[in-house]
Amino acid sequence: MRRFALFTTLTAALTAAAALPAHAEVPKVVVSIKPIHSLVASVMHGVGEPTLLVRGGASPHSYTMKPSDAKALSTADLVVWVGPELESFLEKPLKANAPKATRLTLMDLKGLTLLETREGGAWEAHDHGHKGGHDHKHDHKGHDHAEEHEELNSHIWLDPANARAIVTATAEALAAKDPAGAEAYRTNADRTLQQLDALDAELKAALAPVKDKPFVVFHDAYQYFEARYDLSAVGSITVSPDRRPSAKRLSAIRAKIGGLGAACVFAEPQFEPALVQTVVEGTKAKTGVLDPEGTELPEGETLYPTLLRNLAASLRGCLGA
Repeated sequence: MRRFALFTTLTAALTAAAALPAHAEVPKVVVSIKPIHSLVASVMHGVGEPTLLVRGGASPHSYTMKPSDAKALSTADLVVWVGPELESFLEKPLKANAPKATRLTLMDLKGLTLLETREGGAWEAHDHGHKGGHDHKHDHKGHDHAEEHEELNSHIWLDPANARAIVTATAEALAAKDPAGAEAYRTNADRTLQQLDALDAELKAALAPVKDKPFVVFHDAYQYFEARYDLSAVGSITVSPDRRPSAKRLSAIRAKIGGLGAACVFAEPQFEPALVQTVVEGTKAKTGVLDPEGTELPEGETLYPTLLRNLAASLRGCLGA
């Protein structure tokens, strides 16, 4: 009798499953870097898993495509990337390996806040009422990519308000590809937006005690985070993380540290830490580590909030909050 009951139950379950409307194949989604992958994974929760290209501790500034990456692109329905300003390694492969895939280029999103790249090694601490050169903001209206983004900072995900725009655009792109899953994508997006709002409020409270303390970063990756939370970065060691700074630049940074009493100089996990020791030599500045891409975090939905919380904790720890 027990076996018969079990057989009846299994038969009923299979019959019910067969009666459900068939869901079209879930789109194959490829994402360039960890923070964006985390946001996309949150939108796809319970429906599918996006594929990540730049894994582990690799940097998009110096990444080299692998055969497995080319294969993933060749079957992709949707590719989500920041744009050629950040992932220059993807420009040619997108044309060669994914000519039919839809591209969601995040630097082109309408309503995104974009900030101009800062020049030189030492920035003015107060410029037109904004700290660290936060005075140049653009509400992108969808103009020509090359013209619009020539001098813009591409680390857009470090502002939770931009993350909101990324989540919303991803949900709509997926809904267009997969109408059967549209409700799930939009429900997931709404949940993620609520989580981003809570995270934003949490970070504002956590960083308020250190907003007036000057610091130096390894490269200009944090401008969106600084602008969002009114932080006081005064310079970067390198213009580009894949090029060693000149002796003149290092001297200018050291002078800035001493002149403004910069409390901390931050290294990054995947780049040369000896440069940080060089610029703090003879100053009272402490050293810390900031990771703008989550290189040491496991990929997935929880990476994005963990990444931003880790940035806030590192800043508070080194700046003395």
